[in-house]
Amino acid sequence: MATTNLMADSISPQTLTAKLRDFYTLTKPEVNLLILMTTSAGYYLASRGPFRIAGLINTLIGTLLVASGTATLNQWMERVWDGQMRRTANRPLPSGRLSAREAFLFGILLSVAGGLYLAITVNLLSAFLAVSTLTSYLLVYTPLKRKTPLCTLLGAFPGAMPTLIGWAGASAGIDRHAWYLFAILFLWQFPHFLAIALMYRDDYARAGYKMLPGFDLDSRFTRAEIAGFTVILVLATMLPLVDRAGLWYWVGMCLAGAFLFYHVGKVTASGSKVLASRVLHASVLYLPVVLGIMVAWKA
Repeated sequence: MATTNLMADSISPQTLTAKLRDFYTLTKPEVNLLILMTTSAGYYLASRGPFRIAGLINTLIGTLLVASGTATLNQWMERVWDGQMRRTANRPLPSGRLSAREAFLFGILLSVAGGLYLAITVNLLSAFLAVSTLTSYLLVYTPLKRKTPLCTLLGAFPGAMPTLIGWAGASAGIDRHAWYLFAILFLWQFPHFLAIALMYRDDYARAGYKMLPGFDLDSRFTRAEIAGFTVILVLATMLPLVDRAGLWYWVGMCLAGAFLFYHVGKVTASGSKVLASRVLHASVLYLPVVLGIMVAWKA
């Protein structure tokens, strides 16, 4: 009996650590990093007068909680279909490491805590925008993934909302500059997520997700979409958000755009999954560079 208790005591901490790691995985930390980055950019660019670091921290904490809750509830909703795809079959829910009830309660707790935190420590507008992002992502984008390729278009709206949450956190309002920043993140999502759709086309199809149009068997239409949205995105960044933009602002944006164009051009000429993955990685590098240029010139 003593030996059994000793073994249980030695295993329990490992089991607890593994479970906590699975809960952490449900929040999609790699996605949250991008969300916090865009929220921070929105907050900084909207700030007037002395910069309020406490306000930024509170905005980021609340946004992180809501985003983590959204990611968790999304995986709870898609747990059956995640189990049918190679890239997601080992996630905590389809693998059985966490129960559906545990994930649901965890997601609700995070979401409610985040909305209340923003309402109490920041302002009601930022809380409203965060909760709206959650509901539109879960009730519009998530179910539409199995019904129509237009899900990417509709999902780009909640995907771009962190810029507005950050902006509202700093200024308690939304102006035309905020919508311009929103538009950049909205456009950025098309080359980013369509590249993912090309990479995992077979996997998505296996689970019944309609991320790409059925008629586009050779992916020419999707590759043209990626190129077209990239052109619009890069041109949009040439319209300066900051007042003191000069020559080096445009040079920086041109260089960033040329970098993304290089990879998009290659995938446009060939539907290779390897080239699609390079567009994905290029887009992940491109976005912080563009936001960094905006922030640097405001400073």
